[in-house]
Formats: sequence, structure tokens, C-alpha cells
Amino acid sequence: MGSGGANVVGMMRFVRPNRSNPWLLLFTLLATLVSPGALAQGDPFPVPVYFFWGDGCPHCAAQKVFHEQLLADHPNVVIHAYEVYNVPENRPLMAAMAEAFGRPVTGVPMTFIGDEVWVGYTDAYGRQMTDAVARYGTYAAPDPVDRVAPELREQFVPTPAPAAPPPPSGPSGGTTIDVPLFGAIDVGSRALWLSTALIAFVDGFNPCSLWVLALLLAVVINSKSRRRVLLVGLTFLVVTATVYGLFIAGLFSIFSYVSFLGWIRVLVAVIALAFALINLKDYVAYKQGISLTIDDAQKPGIYKRIRGIMNARASLPATLAATGGMALGVTLVELPCTAGLPVLWTTILADAGAGAGAFVLLLVLYMVIYLLDELVVFGAVVVTMRAARIEEREGRVLKLVGGAVMLALALVMLFRPTLLESIGGTVAVFGVAIGASLVVLLLHRILHPASCPWAPTKAPAEVAGKAG
Repeated sequence: MGSGGANVVGMMRFVRPNRSNPWLLLFTLLATLVSPGALAQGDPFPVPVYFFWGDGCPHCAAQKVFHEQLLADHPNVVIHAYEVYNVPENRPLMAAMAEAFGRPVTGVPMTFIGDEVWVGYTDAYGRQMTDAVARYGTYAAPDPVDRVAPELREQFVPTPAPAAPPPPSGPSGGTTIDVPLFGAIDVGSRALWLSTALIAFVDGFNPCSLWVLALLLAVVINSKSRRRVLLVGLTFLVVTATVYGLFIAGLFSIFSYVSFLGWIRVLVAVIALAFALINLKDYVAYKQGISLTIDDAQKPGIYKRIRGIMNARASLPATLAATGGMALGVTLVELPCTAGLPVLWTTILADAGAGAGAFVLLLVLYMVIYLLDELVVFGAVVVTMRAARIEEREGRVLKLVGGAVMLALALVMLFRPTLLESIGGTVAVFGVAIGASLVVLLLHRILHPASCPWAPTKAPAEVAGKAG
């Protein structure tokens, strides 16, 4: 109707009124009085929105708040909501529609409007959905369900979505940045960056990896060559960081694929609780019973590999090759010791609906911060040519802090996952965990200084490597 009206007005501008024809005169008068905008206006076309969500998903809750405003501003929108955590029959529908759009199922919320699809929710996505609704309202928008196989279309009966809860407190808006080669990437909330940095920082202070690095440098330093120490240390760090990064990427791929299953987050939280309790036990009873440390049975093999590096000192390429092989083997051995925090972190990212581009950027940030403490130890050895030592007392303190952080994150994931959506909540979680660790150390030192790893040692220095 709109385009037809505009054409009539355009035509009438070129017709000279004929006073002898009263009907033509009346038609000309009406066409003159009616504005082109009024003729062009009409009721917007209905826009179907297919919304797959999960009960307990914080980003789904945020999108439902957005839906309220979207429906208020655009009454022509029709939202078809499908809950997939607790309604198993809706999961094949989400998979079928995702496949029809050529997209993998990587999490919820997953939204389909016209020819477009969004995975996850941020303020930037909300603006894009609003623009799409306004655009599709001007013509008969394609219905996403038309892409699905005919035998499945009749199953798309929407399930009602409950009223949206109030939005999470604190700044948690989306952040979209332009990255060369990647283009515009939504990297999630500012709190996600902060969580990444804090978890990586705590994960970096891992007694297993620090012990191996210190032991390696203590042996290689006997070569009296700063160049050899530098190259051996860099080779070790590059190989271990690469393997660790691939391990984390694998975790993210798995959790992104199954993140629409509500019980996955509960399972991960329970596993993290077990990791946390074992680490806290190691503070009190180091290496007694179940322990997330390098098994003593593995140590002779590590010592042998390190001695092999020194035996290859006549050939620098052979030395570096032996270092790379040793680093690969050691990283695989120590993964049970280091896996707790990466499991939690990748689950948080998957639950937040982080895309592949955002994950790559956050993983780079994670690995840089994770390596900071090892780079400090390594740099000190290169500069001073003196070996550092990681002993049991330092290992116990690191186990306490790491266990407390894992315990706090696991409890938050179980009972209040939205707390990590804000910067204030993230700081509070880590602050409470680290503060509780300091309180435990202080009380231990006051009540039983003889067994406290924070108390000054009176005995001679222990043999390097005891903390591994």
C-alpha cells in the first residue's frame, strides 16, 4: 500500500486539473491534501522471533529483560520461546534450526530473526536485534522455521517464557571491538575480562609448574652459559604454554557444545569443589592421601629427562629438542595438578555464550597473565645466574590460595552464577577467597607457628623440588 500511494501522488503532480471534470478535480484535491508520508504509512508486518533459552542462564535472563522493551516498542514482534535445559524435546528443535542456518549449537540463548541468528546476549546484540526487527517490519520477513525440514515444522509449538527477573546489578554491558583479521568481536562483559585476569593470575602460581621450571633452570645453570639458560627456559615456557593453551581450548570446545544442558554447570561445580577440597587438604596434610601434585613415581623420569638435557649440552639444537620433549611430557603429567581453574574458567565462558573470536582474545590474555610468575622466576635466573627454589612451604601456601579461589568459584557457580556478571561481584568473590586464605595463614601462625608455612624457618633449606 505504501509504495502504491507514493506512486499515485507522484503521478498526480504531472496531471493538469480539468475544471470541466468534477471527479478529476475532487481526486486531485484529495491527493494534494493527503501527505506522501501518510499514504506510505501502514501497519508493520509481524516479525517472528525464535528464542531458545535455559532456566538459570544469566544471559537468557538478561535477554528476557530486553524482550520486554522490544515488545513495548514493537508490538508486531511475536516471540516463540523454547526452554532447553528442562524440556529435552526442545533441544532437537534448536539443533534443527541451527543446522538450517549453518550454525553449530554452542550455547544459549540462541535467537533467530528473519535470516539472522545470535548466540549469547549482550547490549550490542540487543541493538542488532532491535534494528533487525525494525527492518523486517517494513516487509514480509522470512520466517526462520521455513528453513527447517517440513516434518519438523509442526513441532515448533512455543513454550511460555516466565516473567523476566530484574537485570543483574552492576555494569555488565557488552563490549564490541574491531580486531584485524577477525573483524568486530563481542568480548562480553567487562567482568568477564576481570574474571579471566584474576583466575589466570591465581592459576599461574601453580607449585607443579613452578617446581619443574625451577628444577630445570637449576640444572641448566651449571652450563655457565646465560645464552643456553635463556634458550632452554624460553623453549620450556613456549612448549608448556602451547600444550596448556590447547588443553584449555579443548575444554572450551566441549563445554560450549554441551552448555545448553543445565546439569553440566552443576557437574563442573561439583568437580571443582572436589579439586578445591583436595587443594585445601594439601595445605594441612601435604601429599597425604589423594593429592593434586606430581606423583613421586613420576619424578625419577623427570629427573632423567633433565639430566638428558645436560648430557646434550655439546649441541644446542639437541639441548633444545630434549627440552621440548621434556616440557611436553611434564605438561601432560602435571595436567591433573593444574586442571581445576581452567575447567571453571572455560565453563564460565561457555555459559556466557562467548564466541570463538572472543575466546581467542581472552585465552591470549589468560596465557599472558598465567606466565607472568614463571617469567619473573625465569628472568631472575637469567640475570643473576642463580637458581630459585620452590619448596614445600611455598607449595602449601599456593595450594591454600588456589583451593580457596576454586571453592569460592564453585559455590558461586552452584548457587548464584549471576554474581560474576558484574565487576563488583567478581572482585567480591576473589576478595573473599584470598582474604580467607590470609586469615587462615595468620591464625595458623599465631596458634601453631611450628607447622605454619608462613612462619620463619629455623631448619636448613630443604632440597629443591620437595614441593613438586
